[in-house]
Amino acid sequence: MQYPQTKTVLNQLVADLSQMAAVIHQTHWYMRGPEFLFLHPLMDEYQDEINDQLDVVAERLIVIDGAPYSTLEEFAEHSGIQSIPGSYDATIDERFARLIAGYRHLQKVYQEGIDTAGQEGDDSTQDILTGFHTDIEKRIWMLSAQRGHAPEIDD
Repeated sequence: MQYPQTKTVLNQLVADLSQMAAVIHQTHWYMRGPEFLFLHPLMDEYQDEINDQLDVVAERLIVIDGAPYSTLEEFAEHSGIQSIPGSYDATIDERFARLIAGYRHLQKVYQEGIDTAGQEGDDSTQDILTGFHTDIEKRIWMLSAQRGHAPEIDD
């Protein structure tokens, strides 16, 4: 069996990206506040980016003879991103803090995937994950800047 640990990390990403899509969508639906008109459509862009990453990660997993999680139950069981009920009570700043936490988790799992794929000699997966890791760092920077903070991507 080739790339067994890479397959495990890719499937972790399938679960985490699926959960992150839900977190972004929840932010999109429940957002209220001063910058709503700008931030509400921005969540569509973030959602599209995560869904594109999910598709590429799942397809890469299939290419290397893996089987991606594909049910809501599997996503919830395996994701490291917490699910919480929607509410109108959270501020935009609190919602962005939650998004940053999810993106930081993805950053960590992408790095784990980069390292694992490198150790197993799967250069193609490593290349894919490196690009997505860079994209996630950019999102952390942008969301952090919106909150008036530095990105602190190296924490």
